[in-house]
Amino acid sequence: MRRKSLIIASILLFSTFLLSSSSFAQVKSFIVNPEKSIVNWHGKKVTGEHLGTINVSKGNLVLQDDQIKAADFIVDMKSIANTDLKDPGYKAKLEGHLKSDDFFGVEKYPESEFILTESKKLADGSYDVKGNITIKGISNPIEFKVMLEKQNEVVHVSGKVVIDRSKFNVRYGSGSFFDNLGDKTIYDDFELDLDLILQ
Repeated sequence: MRRKSLIIASILLFSTFLLSSSSFAQVKSFIVNPEKSIVNWHGKKVTGEHLGTINVSKGNLVLQDDQIKAADFIVDMKSIANTDLKDPGYKAKLEGHLKSDDFFGVEKYPESEFILTESKKLADGSYDVKGNITIKGISNPIEFKVMLEKQNEVVHVSGKVVIDRSKFNVRYGSGSFFDNLGDKTIYDDFELDLDLILQ
């Protein structure tokens, strides 16, 4: 009887410890710093490639200890800029085309958004991130990896995201929608390199 009482007491003590330790888990919210954050884009076509930047206008990240619990980021689509073309005329022409209805239609869709649905910390210290991304009013699930470094009250998030533009009705020069494009084909996948600072 005494042994049974000791076992029950041990279980109750362990349960109390678990409840108390979880209640003291540190939950912290961080807000993106738009002036220190940047996203670099990389688009490819049969005959070459183009590079550029786009700005994150808003965003927040919630950490519980070392786990990502929530995240939501908004991208200013009107900020699309090219960085590889040196001629001002060609640069302006490309930027205008990317902002037009042929591509991202920024007048009608001035923002894109990513909302986290799930994340998992991996053995190498990176995070497998899942969420929904909305471009041109169309939402699709997406999965990618990020690195997260926390120093004092500053969080740095970096990573690469590959997006298939054909899933968001971005059709211009896409072999998914048009035949016989030949060397005018622009590949559907484009890359985003994240460099985000949150405080």
